Amino acid sequence: MNEPTADFDARQFRNALGCFPTGVTVITTLGLKREMVGITANSFSSVSLDPPLILFTLGRHAYSLEAFLSAEHFAVNVLRREQRALSGRFAVALGDKWAGIDYEVWESGCPVLPKALAAFECGIRNTYDGGDHVIFVGEVQRMRCDPGGQPLIFLGGDYGGYARLPEEG
Repeated sequence: MNEPTADFDARQFRNALGCFPTGVTVITTLGLKREMVGITANSFSSVSLDPPLILFTLGRHAYSLEAFLSAEHFAVNVLRREQRALSGRFAVALGDKWAGIDYEVWESGCPVLPKALAAFECGIRNTYDGGDHVIFVGEVQRMRCDPGGQPLIFLGGDYGGYARLPEEG
Protein backbone atom coordinates (compact mmCIF):
# COMPACT_ATOMS: atom_id res chain seq x y z
CA MET A 1 0.00 0.00 0.00
CA ASN A 2 1.29 3.48 -0.81
CA GLU A 3 1.79 6.15 1.81
CA PRO A 4 -0.93 8.84 1.95
CA THR A 5 -0.12 11.97 0.02
CA ALA A 6 -1.62 15.38 -0.59
CA ASP A 7 0.40 15.75 -3.80
CA PHE A 8 -1.34 13.79 -6.51
CA ASP A 9 -2.21 14.24 -10.14
CA ALA A 10 -5.43 13.51 -12.01
CA ARG A 11 -4.21 10.04 -13.07
CA GLN A 12 -3.44 9.04 -9.47
CA PHE A 13 -6.82 10.35 -8.36
CA ARG A 14 -8.58 8.41 -11.13
CA ASN A 15 -6.66 5.23 -10.19
CA ALA A 16 -7.68 5.61 -6.55
CA LEU A 17 -11.33 6.12 -7.52
CA GLY A 18 -11.06 3.00 -9.69
CA CYS A 19 -10.63 0.94 -6.51
CA PHE A 20 -14.33 1.42 -5.81
CA PRO A 21 -16.56 -0.89 -7.88
CA THR A 22 -19.60 0.72 -9.46
CA GLY A 23 -22.56 -0.43 -11.42
CA VAL A 24 -23.01 0.66 -15.02
CA THR A 25 -26.08 2.55 -16.23
CA VAL A 26 -27.49 4.02 -19.40
CA ILE A 27 -29.10 7.38 -18.66
CA THR A 28 -31.70 8.56 -21.19
CA THR A 29 -33.72 11.68 -21.90
CA LEU A 30 -35.40 13.52 -24.75
CA GLY A 31 -33.42 16.23 -26.50
CA LEU A 32 -34.52 19.69 -27.59
CA LYS A 33 -36.04 18.28 -30.78
CA ARG A 34 -37.64 15.35 -28.89
CA GLU A 35 -34.86 13.03 -30.11
CA MET A 36 -33.82 10.15 -27.87
CA VAL A 37 -30.54 10.75 -26.03
CA GLY A 38 -28.60 8.13 -24.11
CA ILE A 39 -25.25 7.98 -22.31
CA THR A 40 -23.32 5.38 -20.35
CA ALA A 41 -22.59 6.45 -16.78
CA ASN A 42 -21.27 4.85 -13.62
CA SER A 43 -21.75 8.03 -11.59
CA PHE A 44 -25.16 7.01 -10.25
CA SER A 45 -26.24 6.96 -6.61
CA SER A 46 -29.22 6.98 -4.33
CA VAL A 47 -29.77 10.22 -2.40
CA SER A 48 -32.96 9.88 -0.35
CA LEU A 49 -35.75 7.42 0.35
CA ASP A 50 -38.28 10.10 1.34
CA PRO A 51 -38.68 11.65 -1.12
CA PRO A 52 -37.19 9.04 -3.46
CA LEU A 53 -34.17 10.85 -4.99
CA ILE A 54 -31.28 9.60 -7.11
CA LEU A 55 -28.41 11.35 -8.87
CA PHE A 56 -25.98 11.03 -11.73
CA THR A 57 -23.24 13.30 -13.01
CA LEU A 58 -22.38 14.35 -16.53
CA GLY A 59 -19.16 15.94 -17.70
CA ARG A 60 -19.32 19.54 -18.84
CA HIS A 61 -17.63 18.52 -22.09
CA ALA A 62 -20.29 15.88 -22.91
CA TYR A 63 -21.99 16.26 -26.27
CA SER A 64 -25.36 15.48 -24.64
CA LEU A 65 -25.06 17.96 -21.74
CA GLU A 66 -27.32 20.57 -23.38
CA ALA A 67 -30.04 17.96 -23.92
CA PHE A 68 -29.99 16.92 -20.26
CA LEU A 69 -29.88 20.52 -19.00
CA SER A 70 -32.95 21.40 -21.09
CA ALA A 71 -34.89 18.25 -20.14
CA GLU A 72 -37.56 17.89 -17.47
CA HIS A 73 -37.05 14.14 -17.04
CA PHE A 74 -34.45 11.43 -17.31
CA ALA A 75 -34.42 7.65 -16.94
CA VAL A 76 -31.72 5.49 -15.38
CA ASN A 77 -31.28 1.96 -16.72
CA VAL A 78 -29.09 -0.23 -14.49
CA LEU A 79 -27.38 -2.69 -16.82
CA ARG A 80 -27.14 -6.43 -16.34
CA ARG A 81 -23.85 -8.27 -16.51
CA GLU A 82 -24.72 -9.54 -19.99
CA GLN A 83 -25.47 -6.01 -21.32
CA ARG A 84 -21.83 -4.93 -21.68
CA ALA A 85 -22.32 -4.27 -25.40
CA LEU A 86 -25.04 -1.72 -24.58
CA SER A 87 -22.62 0.04 -22.27
CA GLY A 88 -20.12 0.39 -25.11
CA ARG A 89 -22.75 1.52 -27.59
CA PHE A 90 -24.00 4.35 -25.35
CA ALA A 91 -20.46 5.40 -24.34
CA VAL A 92 -19.79 6.94 -27.78
CA ALA A 93 -20.72 10.58 -28.32
CA LEU A 94 -22.33 10.35 -31.74
CA GLY A 95 -23.95 7.83 -34.04
CA ASP A 96 -27.31 6.09 -34.05
CA LYS A 97 -27.18 4.45 -30.64
CA TRP A 98 -30.79 3.32 -30.90
CA ALA A 99 -30.60 1.30 -34.14
CA GLY A 100 -31.77 -2.24 -33.43
CA ILE A 101 -32.21 -1.59 -29.69
CA ASP A 102 -35.40 -2.62 -27.90
CA TYR A 103 -36.81 0.16 -25.76
CA GLU A 104 -40.05 1.25 -24.15
CA VAL A 105 -41.36 4.74 -23.66
CA TRP A 106 -42.73 5.47 -20.23
CA GLU A 107 -44.96 8.39 -19.24
CA SER A 108 -42.23 11.07 -19.43
CA GLY A 109 -41.29 10.03 -22.95
CA CYS A 110 -37.78 8.95 -21.95
CA PRO A 111 -36.70 5.66 -23.49
CA VAL A 112 -36.28 2.78 -21.05
CA LEU A 113 -34.40 -0.46 -21.76
CA PRO A 114 -36.87 -3.29 -21.07
CA LYS A 115 -34.23 -5.87 -20.08
CA ALA A 116 -32.34 -3.58 -17.66
CA LEU A 117 -31.79 -4.94 -14.16
CA ALA A 118 -33.60 -1.87 -12.82
CA ALA A 119 -35.05 1.26 -14.38
CA PHE A 120 -36.01 4.57 -12.79
CA GLU A 121 -38.01 7.34 -14.46
CA CYS A 122 -37.33 10.69 -12.78
CA GLY A 123 -38.38 14.30 -12.87
CA ILE A 124 -35.34 16.56 -12.65
CA ARG A 125 -35.44 18.11 -9.18
CA ASN A 126 -32.15 20.07 -9.19
CA THR A 127 -28.83 20.47 -10.93
CA TYR A 128 -25.64 21.46 -9.13
CA ASP A 129 -22.15 22.56 -10.00
CA GLY A 130 -19.83 19.60 -9.61
CA GLY A 131 -16.53 21.03 -10.84
CA ASP A 132 -15.94 19.62 -14.30
CA HIS A 133 -19.31 17.80 -14.04
CA VAL A 134 -22.95 18.75 -13.52
CA ILE A 135 -24.84 16.84 -10.82
CA PHE A 136 -28.42 15.94 -11.76
CA VAL A 137 -30.80 15.04 -8.92
CA GLY A 138 -34.03 13.36 -9.95
CA GLU A 139 -37.16 12.42 -8.07
CA VAL A 140 -38.20 8.88 -8.94
CA GLN A 141 -41.71 8.80 -10.35
CA ARG A 142 -41.80 5.21 -11.57
CA MET A 143 -39.47 2.22 -11.39
CA ARG A 144 -39.06 -1.46 -12.17
CA CYS A 145 -36.47 -3.99 -10.98
CA ASP A 146 -35.38 -7.61 -11.19
CA PRO A 147 -33.47 -8.23 -7.95
CA GLY A 148 -32.48 -11.73 -9.11
CA GLY A 149 -30.17 -10.56 -11.89
CA GLN A 150 -26.48 -9.69 -11.76
CA PRO A 151 -25.30 -6.10 -12.38
CA LEU A 152 -22.63 -5.05 -14.85
CA ILE A 153 -19.69 -3.92 -12.71
CA PHE A 154 -16.90 -1.46 -13.51
CA LEU A 155 -13.71 -1.67 -11.44
CA GLY A 156 -10.15 -0.47 -12.00
CA GLY A 157 -10.90 1.02 -15.41
CA ASP A 158 -12.50 -2.14 -16.78
CA TYR A 159 -15.58 -4.31 -16.53
CA GLY A 160 -15.35 -7.10 -14.06
CA GLY A 161 -14.51 -7.65 -10.45
CA TYR A 162 -16.67 -10.77 -10.41
CA ALA A 163 -13.93 -13.27 -9.64
CA ARG A 164 -11.90 -11.15 -7.22
CA LEU A 165 -11.80 -12.50 -3.71
CA PRO A 166 -11.19 -10.28 -0.70
CA GLU A 167 -7.78 -10.52 0.95
CA GLU A 168 -7.51 -11.33 4.62
CA GLY A 169 -5.98 -8.46 6.49
